[in-house]
Amino acid sequence: MATDYNPDFPEPHNSTLRDSAEDAHFAERVPDTPQTRSPAYKLAFTDKDFLMREELRPVRLQLELLKPELVMDERGITSTVVMFGGARIPSPEKKDTAKTPYLGELTKYYAEAERFAELVTARSLAAYGRELVVCTGGGPGVMEAGNKGAHKAGGESIGLNILLPHEQAPNAYVTPSLSFNFHYFAIRKMHFLMRAAAVVVFPGGFGTLDEMFETLTLIQTKRMKRVPFILFGEEFWKKIINWEALAEAGTIARDDLDLITFVETAEEAMAALDGFQPDCEC
Repeated sequence: MATDYNPDFPEPHNSTLRDSAEDAHFAERVPDTPQTRSPAYKLAFTDKDFLMREELRPVRLQLELLKPELVMDERGITSTVVMFGGARIPSPEKKDTAKTPYLGELTKYYAEAERFAELVTARSLAAYGRELVVCTGGGPGVMEAGNKGAHKAGGESIGLNILLPHEQAPNAYVTPSLSFNFHYFAIRKMHFLMRAAAVVVFPGGFGTLDEMFETLTLIQTKRMKRVPFILFGEEFWKKIINWEALAEAGTIARDDLDLITFVETAEEAMAALDGFQPDCEC
């Protein structure tokens, strides 16, 4: 049957029904009348104003959960190594730009994050790049280091970006086809952990602390299976969090401290991954 349908639009798949992209194309070419100019006439799935309505929040949440899931499924990604850490930690080469002397000292963890990601990605490539794929928040600082290390190893990496007033924009080392953008923090956190085979945390601020404690809570309460949970920088973490005081107070069980492994170098982190006992009932 003759048609002027644009061949660049996808054809229907496994269905005798008309394709939605085809209808969206034709909807733009209807006669210009008061009726067709009315917002009510727009196809619901092409109507941005409709999709932004307060009542459509559940739909937007679902879409934000589904889109990255479908893309990663299509890419065959089965597991990730999640790297959390501060956006404000510069590379060692930019140590002089650090806002505080202490932040300047933390630049060593940028280098370790880059090295760790490189080592993990080399291992991932042995599994055709489908397992142990580096996953970061996609922004600057430690996140950039993680994606940079994966890129240096010749592999792909994931960036789960989120719209923020400052700091957060995709770094240049995220694999473009695996660079996602989020509106909802909650859905972004789900994607961090849904495929996580390990969680590695570097020094950081509120965002890093939020991600760290939420992950620990999920593991502690067995809402998430236990995976290697590695903190880079024992001195930093024990300076800002009195872990022993939590156990002494009884607000956590002393065994909960066994969920955490402290390391200083990328090589130590790799050894912790290799030595992890998944059946440990800690």
